[in-house]
Amino acid sequence: MEAMIQTVAIAALPVIFAITLHEAAHGYAARHFGDPTAWQAGRITANPLKHIDLVGTIIVPIVILALSTGGILFGWAKPVPVDFSRLRQPKRDMLWVAAAGPGANLAMLLFWATVMKLAWLLPLNFFSLPMARMAEVGMAVNIALMVLNLFPLPPLDGGRIAVSLLPRRAAWRFAQVERFGFPILLLLLFTGILGSLLMPVMQWVGGLIDFLFQLPS
Repeated sequence: MEAMIQTVAIAALPVIFAITLHEAAHGYAARHFGDPTAWQAGRITANPLKHIDLVGTIIVPIVILALSTGGILFGWAKPVPVDFSRLRQPKRDMLWVAAAGPGANLAMLLFWATVMKLAWLLPLNFFSLPMARMAEVGMAVNIALMVLNLFPLPPLDGGRIAVSLLPRRAAWRFAQVERFGFPILLLLLFTGILGSLLMPVMQWVGGLIDFLFQLPS
C-alpha cells in the first residue's frame, strides 16, 4: 500500500498535465483557426481543474498505474468543445486542431526528458531521485498518449487527421466510423491488440529520446 501511495504521489502531476494540457492545446488551436467555442467556455487554460474528468483523469490512470505490468496507460479529460463548422477552412484546419493535442504531449515529453537529464546530473540525494522518477513517468505517459492519440481511429486525433487528409468522399465515409470508435478502441485495448500495434512505436520513440538526450538505460 505504501509503495502504491508513493507511485501515485509521484505520478499525479505528470499524468494530470499530460491529459489536461493535451485538451487545452486542442482549444487553443481551434481558436487560432477561427473557432472560439473552447475559449468562450473557459477551456483554454493550463488549470487542470477545468479539464479533469473524475473517472478518466483520476480513477482510470491510478488503477492502471497500480496494476501496471508494462501496458498502455489509458485515460482522458473532459473533451474540449470544438465546432469544426466555425473553423475558417474546416477540413484543412481540422488537421491542425487534432494534431495540437499530440503536439502538446511531444512538448511535454521533451520537457520531462530535460528534467530527467538534469536529475541524473545532480548528486544523488532526496531531491534528485524523486525528480528522476517523476520525469520517468512524465516521459512514459506522454509517449503513450501521443502515440495512442495518433492511432487512425475516429474520434482519436489520428482519425481526425486522416479525415482531414482523405479525399472528401472517402473522408465522409471514414468519419462515420466515429460513432463506433470508442467501443472499437476499448475492444482493441482489452484484447491486447492495441498494445501489440502501438508498443513497438512507443519503444522506438522512447529509444529515440534516450539517444537524443543521452539518458541512461
